[in-house]
Amino acid sequence: MKSTDHFKNTIKAYLEERVASDTQFEWVYTKENKNIEDCITYILNAVQKSGCNGFTDEEIYSLAVHYYDEDNIEVGKPVNCGVVVNHTVVLTEEEKEEVRKEAIQKAHNEAYNRAMQPKKKAKRVEINNQPSLFDF
Repeated sequence: MKSTDHFKNTIKAYLEERVASDTQFEWVYTKENKNIEDCITYILNAVQKSGCNGFTDEEIYSLAVHYYDEDNIEVGKPVNCGVVVNHTVVLTEEEKEEVRKEAIQKAHNEAYNRAMQPKKKAKRVEINNQPSLFDF
């Protein structure tokens, strides 16, 4: 199955937070026949079947909880899709430094490539010295 790690991590973080606050859900979440990969597949299939393009966080989280609540739930086939998570991603200082270095290197490479391209020669424009009818 192809889904973004950020989407999977967001769902997993929500479920783990719910486990910490709801002891009854902890029992449901630790069932042997349940896993996060099938949960994500179930969510993607449910979203695809709905025909809608946008969902609130609560709607997606409720699908995840529903997957863990039900013992005999049809997960569906893996879905290859792109998932957009509209949450702010917080980078560590190391990740910020890595991104900054990559941006500097990219800018350096682009400037170098522009400098190494051959210069275009200006076209010579010939002046027509033939007199026109209005010059007489």
